[in-house]
Amino acid sequence: MNLASPATVRDLLARYGLWADRRLGQNFLVEAAYLKRIVEALRFQPGETVWEVGPGLGTLTRALAEAGAKVVAVEMDRRLEPVYAETLAGLAVELHWEDALRFNWQSLPRNSLFAANLPYNIATPLITELLRVGRFRQMVVLVQKEVALRMTAPPATPAYGLFSLRVQYHARAERLFDLPPSAFFPAPKVTSSAVVLWPNTRPDHPALFCLIEKAFAQRRKTLVNALRAGGYDPGRVVQALQALGLPPKVRAEALSLAQFELLLAKIS
Repeated sequence: MNLASPATVRDLLARYGLWADRRLGQNFLVEAAYLKRIVEALRFQPGETVWEVGPGLGTLTRALAEAGAKVVAVEMDRRLEPVYAETLAGLAVELHWEDALRFNWQSLPRNSLFAANLPYNIATPLITELLRVGRFRQMVVLVQKEVALRMTAPPATPAYGLFSLRVQYHARAERLFDLPPSAFFPAPKVTSSAVVLWPNTRPDHPALFCLIEKAFAQRRKTLVNALRAGGYDPGRVVQALQALGLPPKVRAEALSLAQFELLLAKIS
């Protein structure tokens, strides 16, 4: 079955009396060339397990399985169950009918693999959780281009912030390519991007990300004032900035991950 076709997707939805649910962020990828590039970007061996979230009609799921992966997909839309009986028949696919934000990702074995066309409304919190649990060796995700830019943003750029630093702390990230709205059905109003991540094994650091979250909570303020509002001692912050060679009126977006780590060490 060729799922990478708008006509096929329309037919499937019509036959099962379904529609793309905007509340679930459903936009189905229907371009075979992009599916191929995603599968190739995820470096897996035949028989390896690949985890997926929000498989939609099973387009990427099928492409991964046909390339030799065993796919374990997490989906919360039970309307799709009869569709999968058709689109994923005979393939090495296991389904979990759960909310991905409530799934126990900590239970996965280390060095797992992940690929997904993520629902727009959960992309940021889900990627944060997947990185935080430290169970993956490689991830390939489709997200809004805006989110991809935040994931890969360097300091002192408009997209740089808490999410950028979360990604940098846990992984090396690369924006691979953009996908136009026409690559999806229904076509979203935004451009999407494929991002590959190679996570490291660093444990989560709650104190560091508490500091970073407070620093960016009021990003127009100076870092000293933002952290004062967040409950940190402004005097110690000023002294720490001086020790780091940073001006007292510096804003959060000017600091690199390494500088935030040094700042925390000096004010703790």
